[in-house]
Amino acid sequence: MTVVLYWMSISHPSQVARKMLELKGVEYELVDVVPLNQRIHLRLAGFSGGTVPALKLAGKRIQGSRRIARALDERWPEPPLFPADPALCARVEEAERWGEEELQPIPRRLFRYGVARNPELRQWVVRAQHLPIPALTAQAIRPAVEWYLRTVEADGRRASEAGVRADLAALPALLDHVDRLMGDGTLTLDPPNAATLQIMASVSLLGRFVDLAGLVASHACAEPARELFPRFRAGLPPFLDPEWLEPVRVAPTT
Repeated sequence: MTVVLYWMSISHPSQVARKMLELKGVEYELVDVVPLNQRIHLRLAGFSGGTVPALKLAGKRIQGSRRIARALDERWPEPPLFPADPALCARVEEAERWGEEELQPIPRRLFRYGVARNPELRQWVVRAQHLPIPALTAQAIRPAVEWYLRTVEADGRRASEAGVRADLAALPALLDHVDRLMGDGTLTLDPPNAATLQIMASVSLLGRFVDLAGLVASHACAEPARELFPRFRAGLPPFLDPEWLEPVRVAPTT
């Protein structure tokens, strides 16, 4: 049976899907989807939606890391992504939902805002993706990036200045919540469950933003997130307004 994962390396939900396949020991083919081209690429591949991750499995086409988690657990039960105990499973499923709907949009929204509004960051991203003629390509992709700025995420916010500032204000409490989920046993590490993967991919990516590295590193979830998701590339250069970063500043230790 051929298993094919359509993904983007810069996409944290894609990293979740790839990690699940590896934990299950499933052999798979990897198809790189060019950023900003995913809607066309995936429709041509027969998927109904235009987002990654997307998986071809046993004649089915499955999109979204949460749907993929359930499809993989049904096909390959070990190691399980969801616990057998009903009460604990309900907690894991709720944490997984929270991770996708409330935490996952934040790094994506910050990234989109920065790439749209900061020409230097846009060129940096183009070079990091090994696209040709960085200066020209960075200018050419701006209309597509501007289109994504208008996307309303599951939490109801867009990648506007107001949305980004709200994200930064909310982020310390969200990371505190991740630490609590680790502390009460909802997020397991050996093996990681579906909620662990859903949440830790976002934490790992947030930690690669130079603007946010100090805040993320001050939380207990930072180290396991880096260990689970080491594939994210070098840190994203600073691009956020220093005034906006006040809510995420970490007091120096003495």
